[in-house]
Amino acid sequence: MTSVVDKRKNKFNRYKDLRENPTELLDPVIKPVKEYDAFDRIKNIADEGTFKEFEFNFPETNPLKFEGYVEKKEALRKENNCHDAIIAGECEIGKMPCVLAVMNKKFMMASMGMELGETFCRALEYAGEKHLPFIVFTASGGARMQEGILSLMQMAKTSAVVKRFKDEGELYITVLTHPTTGGVSASFATLGDITLAEPKALIGFAGPRVIEQTIGQKLPEGFQRAEFLQEHGFVDAIVRREDMKEMLEKILMLHKNVYEGR
Repeated sequence: MTSVVDKRKNKFNRYKDLRENPTELLDPVIKPVKEYDAFDRIKNIADEGTFKEFEFNFPETNPLKFEGYVEKKEALRKENNCHDAIIAGECEIGKMPCVLAVMNKKFMMASMGMELGETFCRALEYAGEKHLPFIVFTASGGARMQEGILSLMQMAKTSAVVKRFKDEGELYITVLTHPTTGGVSASFATLGDITLAEPKALIGFAGPRVIEQTIGQKLPEGFQRAEFLQEHGFVDAIVRREDMKEMLEKILMLHKNVYEGR
């Protein structure tokens, strides 16, 4: 009898083979569809040719001397063409300047480590200095275990920088995509002046199964999904991917006079 672990391994390997060989149909139910990655997101949200990525020079980090961690990051950098699990830069959306940050799930499931936290903070500080709105698309499995407590400290660090940015009267917009969980959901992802989400996105700290086992109760249907959170006032609006750029343009336009007056 096949165990649950073996079933999950087989499913993971099936999708891995599909990504590496997208022209081959491995299963009648599984069709080779290109993944929507962080660069697709930037292309669809930023006005054409306006996105200029920030280039922050970070020293290599491996605070716990975790075996194979540096090598893994180097391989992922080559594969994903980005330094860590977040891409940030200045751009225009609907001809209105702003700072845009997008988390990359292909890089260690966009887990939050020191470099991700520092990139986010520097990008936000730049937006504050230039008096630009800041938009972040979140997606993460949580803290990066290879960096231990230093990873968890990014929650406090990013939250403090967000508070300072908002106290200065700047506009902070978060877009929660599937999944936004763990330390990211418990920090900068849920501090937006305006919080948008994509349909059916999983949003929460711990997974539903962990919560059920902890409290000993069955959770409501759809718990931690974007629709449930909107119904309970946690999310302002659910926006389909194809409508996201138009929505952001409208939000920035509403705040245009505030920024032009500075």
